Amino acid sequence: MTHACRSISPVSFRIWDAKYRLKRSAGTQEASIEETWRRVARSLAGVERGESGRREGSFYDILDDFNFLPGGRILAGADSGRAVTLFNCFAMGTIEDSLDGIFDALKEGAVTMQQGGGIGYDFSTLRPAGVPARRVGGVASGPVSFMGIWDRMCATLLSTGARRGAMMGTLRCDHPDIESFIDAKREGAELRNFNLSVLVTDAFMQAVKQDEPWPLLFPITPSEETADVRNRRILMRAWPPDGSPVPCRVFRVVPARALWRRIMQATYDYAEPGVLFIDRMNRMNNLWYREQICTTNPCGEIPLPPYGACDLGSINLTRFVSRPFRSNARFDTEALEATTKTAVRLLDNVIDASRFPLEKQQAQALATRRIGLGITGLGNALIMLGLRYGSDDSLRTAADVMKLVCHTAYRSSVDLAREKGAFPCFEADQYLKSPFIRSLPRSIQQAIATDGIRNSHLLAIAPTGSISLLANNVSNGLEPVFAFHCRRRVLSADGSYQQFELTDYALRLWHEQFQDRVPSPAFVAAREIAPTDHLKMQAAIQRFVDQSIAKTINVPEDYDFSEFRSLYEEAYDMGLKGCTTFRPNPVTGAVLIPDNDAQNGPHCCDVEREGD
Repeated sequence: MTHACRSISPVSFRIWDAKYRLKRSAGTQEASIEETWRRVARSLAGVERGESGRREGSFYDILDDFNFLPGGRILAGADSGRAVTLFNCFAMGTIEDSLDGIFDALKEGAVTMQQGGGIGYDFSTLRPAGVPARRVGGVASGPVSFMGIWDRMCATLLSTGARRGAMMGTLRCDHPDIESFIDAKREGAELRNFNLSVLVTDAFMQAVKQDEPWPLLFPITPSEETADVRNRRILMRAWPPDGSPVPCRVFRVVPARALWRRIMQATYDYAEPGVLFIDRMNRMNNLWYREQICTTNPCGEIPLPPYGACDLGSINLTRFVSRPFRSNARFDTEALEATTKTAVRLLDNVIDASRFPLEKQQAQALATRRIGLGITGLGNALIMLGLRYGSDDSLRTAADVMKLVCHTAYRSSVDLAREKGAFPCFEADQYLKSPFIRSLPRSIQQAIATDGIRNSHLLAIAPTGSISLLANNVSNGLEPVFAFHCRRRVLSADGSYQQFELTDYALRLWHEQFQDRVPSPAFVAAREIAPTDHLKMQAAIQRFVDQSIAKTINVPEDYDFSEFRSLYEEAYDMGLKGCTTFRPNPVTGAVLIPDNDAQNGPHCCDVEREGD
């Protein structure tokens, strides 16, 4: 494409310099971003047998000029000589309900974060507050209390530097401490290093719709097994770590709608917790036959089993629009297909090139070879095509692009399996029963049956905050443009912040071509788009994403609560795997500040902590 220059803007230079530029102990450093691309290409091609030179060239070509944006850990860590991982984030192991188990899990998390990985934990296995701990003569303090230890660990371990810690904390919707979890961030200083999400089951959504009572329960503990439980209500429930039904003691029964309203009110007031539709995540998991998903990476786009990892990269769609803003503007589908093929190979090579903080993480990654190829710049690309974000034409176009990426990625992974072998845990009969695999063209299913597939999962849409800013401030992920002019705080390597005045990529490109003419009606910002149109875009793309999507549904401050509450029910009915909204509020604030907007303050998913 010829519509973007190779130079990088001041903020892009700062992001590169602070986060991704290799600075050696001898005092030397990379002179240009082209040197960064060359280092990454050389490192990842090095795992190829006998043809590393040819692969290095093809990898460099897709990195060049920001056509493909690997996850930030890849950019920063490849061939750096440092004890860091190339994987952005990890789901950690099941937390054993004992003091030893809790602190063993804390140590694993600390080691992982020290090497650059964000972490996700499900705290549902910890007994609720107030339950007797008979062996030591005390009472349990509950999962929310222990989450505070993780929060302080994260703040201490990563108190300086250009990459903040990112953590996801989840809790089941039927855990007795769910209300404390929902309200945990009502005080602005609590759990600020966590993103929080409630694991919402199909049964709970059904109970909400039918206005039914909802039991809050927990598996019977060993001390209770010997006690008299005849007068206690016991129900069988599937419970982590493996999802097998176990006898659970009912602590309380609450109206399902009241609990749902409490989740919605907290989210309305301070943007957390989000919701993860956990049964759908497990049902749609390509490895449904061997994994139980209980949490995700910090931004929610990768549902992961214990010790699973995120191997992320995003195709920059702005680089594939031919003749932007013209009546005959279109996607260059041939170039997009070629880049997708190379990107799959590059991300597969990351698995073999990377270090892993824990042996269990390495074993999980090698067994499944999960990758998360996504897109970024969709909002800008739609503007360049003259399409208003959320319109029917924009939904069709976005779906068509994601369909092309999806099918190309799957065919490329089959080709890799033919060349290098299928992922070790591949079981053709079971894998082909996955609902997502059954939705693929018959030709792809037949190819998988014949040759296997290299990667168990291939697609995820990350928030891409840092890498999109690196790429001259293109719009993030599948989001619309947040604001065409804004201020953004960027963290420097010394821990200080610098604020930049930013202009959106598509708007700059428009003015380069048309000087002072008024932009087309396609130039709409996130706040001008109806929340339901945000949902429709997420749903249009989710059909072609085998994992999940990090998406923020922007909601105006004056949006009525009754309409807000219905957004999450619509998300469930549309088949989404999760939902996160953001409504301006005094607790959360924002790192992106539109012009003439006095709002300020850190957000849990800001540019320093998104995991890229």
